Amino acid sequence: MAIFSTRLRLTLGLMAAIAIDTSIQIFWKLGVLDIPETTSPWAFVTAMAERPVFLLVLALMLAQLINWVKVLALADLSFAKPICALSYVTVSLVSYFALGEKLHPVQIAGIFIIVIGVWFVSRGGPTANVIAINAP
Repeated sequence: MAIFSTRLRLTLGLMAAIAIDTSIQIFWKLGVLDIPETTSPWAFVTAMAERPVFLLVLALMLAQLINWVKVLALADLSFAKPICALSYVTVSLVSYFALGEKLHPVQIAGIFIIVIGVWFVSRGGPTANVIAINAP
């Protein structure tokens, strides 16, 4: 017997996907802000390698990969991926509040459209008919 129900595990996995993706984007932006301007691709790569924040971004990407595999084992891609569009909302909000970026009214309208779209997608349920593919 599983400790958590499938629905709870899926909900936690989707929340983690959104949180991890938001973290990746914010840390990536912070890392880029710390890199001096250069025209040399090699100097840019070297500057990235010298900043630990990019190792954090890579670790978060690995965590996202592991989490996403678990999410897809619980739900259809056509359900899970649109739900993760909420990371567009969270990235915009964190960028506004933590990084001082501006939000244009059209961007705010887009955020509302995304939230409404995710609500519609969530009404369909996490799984449809699953087709098992058996290897010979």
